[in-house]
Amino acid sequence: MSDGKKFILDGQPVPFFEGQTILEAARAAGHYIPHLCWHPDFPPHGSCKLCIVKVGGRHVSSCATPAKEGMEVESNTPEMNGERRALLQMLFVEGNHFCPSCEKSGNCQLQALAYDLEMLSAHFAHFFPDRPVDASHPDILLDFNRCIYCELCVRASRDMDGKNVFALTGRGIHKHLTVNAESGRLADTDFSAEDRAAHICPVGVILPKRQGFRVPIGERRYDRAPISVVAMAGEKGEK
Repeated sequence: MSDGKKFILDGQPVPFFEGQTILEAARAAGHYIPHLCWHPDFPPHGSCKLCIVKVGGRHVSSCATPAKEGMEVESNTPEMNGERRALLQMLFVEGNHFCPSCEKSGNCQLQALAYDLEMLSAHFAHFFPDRPVDASHPDILLDFNRCIYCELCVRASRDMDGKNVFALTGRGIHKHLTVNAESGRLADTDFSAEDRAAHICPVGVILPKRQGFRVPIGERRYDRAPISVVAMAGEKGEK
C-alpha cells in the first residue's frame, strides 16, 4: 500500500511512499528498471548508470532520485534502452569479459543485461587491461579482469561483514579493485567464503573454488529466464 501518491512510468501510474526512490517504487509495483550497482541492502550508489530514466527531459539515476507526485518518467523506451546499451558496451570493453570461457556465464548480471537489451557487439575498441588473478585464498578465486566497479563487495565487506577487505583505488582508466592487505593477496586477509561479500558480485570477479561449472551452461539462472523476469520474481542472487 502507498500513501496515495503516484507518478507515471511509461504511461502507467506507480504508487509510492514518501522517501521511496523511482527504482524502489517501480520494483514494488512490478515494473523492471535495469540496474547493476543498486542493491536493496545498501543506500543508492548511482555508479553504473544503467538505471537511468528521463524525468522532465533530464536524465537521472532512478536508484537515487526520490519519487514525486505527478512526475512523468520514461524508462522502457528506444532512447533510454539505447543509452543503456552504450553504457554496457563501455563496461564490456573496459574489462576483460570473455563470456564463453567465464564460470559466471549464465549467472552474470552484466551478460544478462546485454542479452536483455539486445547488445550485439562491444562496438568500441577493447582496452584489454592487464589485471591479475588472485588464487591465494583456499576457498575463493579473484579475477580482477571482470570488475565493473559497482563497489558491492566493498560495501558488503565493510557494512555487513565488518572487515573492509576490498577497496577501489586509482582514477580514470587506472581505477581498479584492490585487496586491503600489505601483500595485496586475499589469503592475507580474514575474508571467508561465508562472508556476504563472497556472494554479492554481479559479475565473475569473486568465484568459489572447486565448484566450476557444477551447474551446466544452459541451466543457469539467466539461461532459464531473462534478467527482467528473474529480477521481478525476486529470485535469490538478483538481490
